[in-house]
Amino acid sequence: MMRHAWSLHLLLAILAFFSLAQPAQAAICSIGESGQTVSVPISDSGRSMLVHVPAGYDGNRPLPLLFLLHGSTATGATMLRESGLTATSDRHGFLLAAPDGGIPEGEGFVWNIPGVPTVTGAIPGPSDADDVLFIKAAMDRLVAQGCVDPARIYATGLSGGGRMASWLGCVASDRLAAIAPVVGLRAGRQSMSNPDQPDPDSCKPDHSMPILAFAGAMDRTNPINGGAGARWGYGMHAAEQRWAALNRCKQAPTTSWIAPRIYEEYYGGCANGAEVKARVTTDAGHSWVADNEALWQFLSRHRREPLRK
Repeated sequence: MMRHAWSLHLLLAILAFFSLAQPAQAAICSIGESGQTVSVPISDSGRSMLVHVPAGYDGNRPLPLLFLLHGSTATGATMLRESGLTATSDRHGFLLAAPDGGIPEGEGFVWNIPGVPTVTGAIPGPSDADDVLFIKAAMDRLVAQGCVDPARIYATGLSGGGRMASWLGCVASDRLAAIAPVVGLRAGRQSMSNPDQPDPDSCKPDHSMPILAFAGAMDRTNPINGGAGARWGYGMHAAEQRWAALNRCKQAPTTSWIAPRIYEEYYGGCANGAEVKARVTTDAGHSWVADNEALWQFLSRHRREPLRK
């Protein structure tokens, strides 16, 4: 019996030795040091983007990815600094990407949304950079590196960046799990025949798209009731209603106060687990009015699922 016990101890010692002798598992994602923001080149585009790597990330598993899109004439760096989302990334462990738009303007950039005038009033032309193609290439790069879970990619943005996040919801629903525009929710281009409504032919996503929008009731740049001219046109409520129709939401919309000076409009019973929400701060204007914790809580509970008709 003592011989069997000695043999068992010897076997355990040998196994322990070999387990310690094995090299540590190499990180599958080597994008950058945890807790740091790095510049990542994107394929052959000639462009790069800033990516914040959350604190404590060891590179051994793919993470959710949130695109943070700046407002018109701003930059990704400005958006990272002013949104406060890097701290949210560190707390909850997601990658935060902040690219620059493809069209230089002023001291920053604007986004190329076909058929929609930029802040200058000019409509992007065929020679302007294709921002949708660039963002998709960025997704592919980070997924291929093992850094990103392709089922958990999201987009948010401020003002013109919110418009761009909305446009991605229209044209990249096969890549995104949910979007959260801030003072910029859209549902396609403005209708030429009815300027108070979006053109239904300009936004036809293949997948359901969960929506959380943030807005300020005092916004004079993009008023929640619309009427700001050709650049913004229809209001947030028209955009909500169009997304509710696209998501085949069956429940009647509800409005409830969720905090002092903040109410939420909600459309439920939508296809494939989608939902449409809009939070309005009554004393806020055209600024980053998002509750970052609520934003991430909403986005993170959605995953991109296979297309179901």
